[in-house]
Amino acid sequence: MPRHSTFDFRLGLIGFPLGHSLSPKIHVAALNACGLQGDYSLFPISPEDSQGLTALLARVRNGEIHGLNVTIPHKQNVIPLLDELTATAQAIGAVNTIYLRDGKLVGHNTDAPGFLADFHQFLGNRISKTLAPGASAGVENRKSALMLGAGGSARAVVYSLLADGWQVSLAARRIEQAEQLAASFVGHKFLITSISDIRPFPFNLLVNATPLGMSPNVERSPLPDDINIPGGTAIYDLVYNPRQTKLVRDARAQGCHATNGLGMLIEQAALAFEIWTGRTPAREILRFAVE
Repeated sequence: MPRHSTFDFRLGLIGFPLGHSLSPKIHVAALNACGLQGDYSLFPISPEDSQGLTALLARVRNGEIHGLNVTIPHKQNVIPLLDELTATAQAIGAVNTIYLRDGKLVGHNTDAPGFLADFHQFLGNRISKTLAPGASAGVENRKSALMLGAGGSARAVVYSLLADGWQVSLAARRIEQAEQLAASFVGHKFLITSISDIRPFPFNLLVNATPLGMSPNVERSPLPDDINIPGGTAIYDLVYNPRQTKLVRDARAQGCHATNGLGMLIEQAALAFEIWTGRTPAREILRFAVE
C-alpha cells in the first residue's frame, strides 16, 4: 500500500442508517494527522439492497475504493461476497473492515482488538482506582459478564471477552440468534436468556451491544425498567451517540462504573486505518476530532 502524501485514499463506511456516524470525522482527522490526501464517504445501503452491496464491493475490487468499514446491519451480510477472511474475522463470524490484497477482497475484524484495548483502559481507569491496596477486585477475579445482543458487534466482544478469560452469558430479543452465536464458539458454555427475563443480576460486567438507546431514541434502555444493577457492576455500552445513554445514566445513578463505546469506535477505526494506509494515527487526535 502506498505510504506517501500524494496518494489519494478513497475510504468509506457501509451500513444503514448512517446519519449519525462519527467515522468520517475520525478518518478525515487520521488522514490529516498522517499527512495523507483522501476522503471518507458514507454508503447507506439498506439490508434488502443486495445489489447495491455487491456493486459497492466491486468498486473496492477494481481499486476505485481503497478500504471500507462495515457496520449494522452488514457485518455478516458481506461475508459471502468476500474472497477471504482473516483468522480473527473467521473466528468471530463478522467483518467490520474490508480491503484488497493480491487481487482478493479480504474481510477483517478490528472491533475485537479495538474493544479489548479500550475495555482494559476502562477497567484500569474506572475500577482499580476504587480499590484499596490489597483489596479483591471483583471484576477482575470473578470475570462474569452478561452480553446484551447477539449481532455482529456482540460476536466481536464475546470473542474478546472469552480470550480475556471471562465467563459470558447471553441475553437477546431473539433467542435463536443468541443460540447461533453460542454455537459458533465451540468449547464454551453459555447461559442464554431473553433480555426481558434477566433475573437476578449475578454479573459483574454488563456489555450492551444492541442499538437501544442510540439517537434519536435516547430515552430507551436495553434493560427492563425494574432491573436494579448492583453498585459494583461495570457497564460498557457500545452506543456512543448520545455520549451518555439512558443505560449509562441509570447505571451511574445506581453507583456503577459505566462508559460508552466511543473509545472502542476510535480504537477500531485507528486499527482499520493502519491496515489501509500503513500509518498509525495518534488516538488523542482522533478523540479530539469527535469531542
